[in-house]
Amino acid sequence: MNRTPAPTDTASTDTASTDSASTDTSGGSHWEELVTAALLGTARRTPSGIPAGREAPTALLDAAAVETVRRRAGMRPGRAAARVEPAVEDPRPLLPPAAARRLAMLLADRPGTGGGSGGRRGSAPDLMELLPQWLTTANRRGFAPRPEALPALLDAARGRTDLRPAVLAFAGPRALWLARLNTDWRFALRSTPGGGAALPGPEEPDRIRELWEEGLFAERVALLSGIRARDAAAARDLLATTWATERAEDRLMFLDSLRTGLCAADEPFLERALADRSRNVRATAAELLSALPGSALAGRMAERAVSCVAVDHTQGTPTIAVEAPHECDPGMERDGVVPKAPAGRGERSWWLGQLVEAAPLGTWSRRLGGRTPAEIVALPVADDWQSELHAAWCRAAVRQRDPSWSRALLGTPAAPEAGGPGAVSLAERAKLLGTLGAAERADWVAGFIAVHGLSEAFQLLGVCTVPWSGPLGRAVVDALNIARDAGSYPWSFSGVMGLAERCLDPSEALHLETLTAIPDEPENAAPGAGSYWSESFQRLVTTLRLRAAMQRELEEE
Repeated sequence: MNRTPAPTDTASTDTASTDSASTDTSGGSHWEELVTAALLGTARRTPSGIPAGREAPTALLDAAAVETVRRRAGMRPGRAAARVEPAVEDPRPLLPPAAARRLAMLLADRPGTGGGSGGRRGSAPDLMELLPQWLTTANRRGFAPRPEALPALLDAARGRTDLRPAVLAFAGPRALWLARLNTDWRFALRSTPGGGAALPGPEEPDRIRELWEEGLFAERVALLSGIRARDAAAARDLLATTWATERAEDRLMFLDSLRTGLCAADEPFLERALADRSRNVRATAAELLSALPGSALAGRMAERAVSCVAVDHTQGTPTIAVEAPHECDPGMERDGVVPKAPAGRGERSWWLGQLVEAAPLGTWSRRLGGRTPAEIVALPVADDWQSELHAAWCRAAVRQRDPSWSRALLGTPAAPEAGGPGAVSLAERAKLLGTLGAAERADWVAGFIAVHGLSEAFQLLGVCTVPWSGPLGRAVVDALNIARDAGSYPWSFSGVMGLAERCLDPSEALHLETLTAIPDEPENAAPGAGSYWSESFQRLVTTLRLRAAMQRELEEE
């Protein structure tokens, strides 16, 4: 039997439909009225449709529940998003199971995960400090992480920028896929050349041209760097096509990419850059040209420098005489000499230092009577110019990567000033050591520690290859043992002890067992020093054994 709907039913349906469709208008104002009443209290404000009195609070909650359902029912579904493209396959072999478990343990110890204990470390290893070494070995072995480890790896790299290159190399393409889906990990796209996209190869000249002319700045830098690494001339020619139209800050970044594969063929381009409108671009071009001993700029700087330095034979002992420049002429400025001296520096000494630093080091043997670098450095310098002249030679030796000059300026490790006549600071000594081979560097630092102890050795140890050589490792342990027996403040050696945990050869753990006992404390020892030293050596032994286990796990197939 057919029935005609009652008028009240139709009205009710129309009202519901209208209410749903108008959620954002009248419904919104009614909801705000309910929220306001809840905040102020029904005793002070009662919404319309709710009777005042003791039942008002309950009626308010009921009305809010009804309004919530009505608002949700009135919402229209949004447009479905496009399906996420699946991650690309990582062709590398997965980590062995034991190594994967070790990685999870290292990542769980990072700050903010609840894994760190905080406060005094005791004898427990600092696992997070072992992560860089673990990543280096894993990358060298060519392993890929298991997918479930990727979020923790990206979180670790987000918190520590020093980890990012190693983490992103290890995490591979799937990490970039995840980074596109989580704004917290977008740093991975910024840190990866081309944002993780494949750069065009040499067989794709049209794509190279398009990306170079239309790409984002980061993509262009990545493209130029990639081409420079495989074909220096092609990268230079590509840069020349748009050089005149680039912004000054972009020209500076692009010019810096020429450090890779720097050669004599770059000289004409760099000479033109000496006339650039930007002072920073001119300075960088001059620095690059001075690293080419055969360049015209190096010749000009050598000519200026030798006019300021000579050997004076009028005294009983041959002495270096210095006559610093009296002005900074336009030609010097064009070749990269900064005319204005920093605060506290004299102008003439400032100009002299820049000329000597930029002159090829081979100039000085010819200028100063055919003497060797060691003989030149040993000569006295008149009128208090020695520190300025030797400091400039230090900078030149580092820039030109000249080990013979570095040896001369460093002197013997046993030198009274602990670093030779030319090295005026620990930072400069460390830079000079960086020009020597790994074995020679380690032997020099070992000799330094044997004579001078560890008080100034931390920065020098930082430039030594890991793991430390046997002589260097023994020198560090012997110096720590001497400090321990003397009752020295142990916390003043915590930095060196931390380096030893990461850099000593793991095979040294067996020889360190005897140092883990609590020593007898001398009368003048710091209170509690013996216990602290014992904990420190226990932590050192435990860490070395842990590193040995990490190596074994990553050597599994």
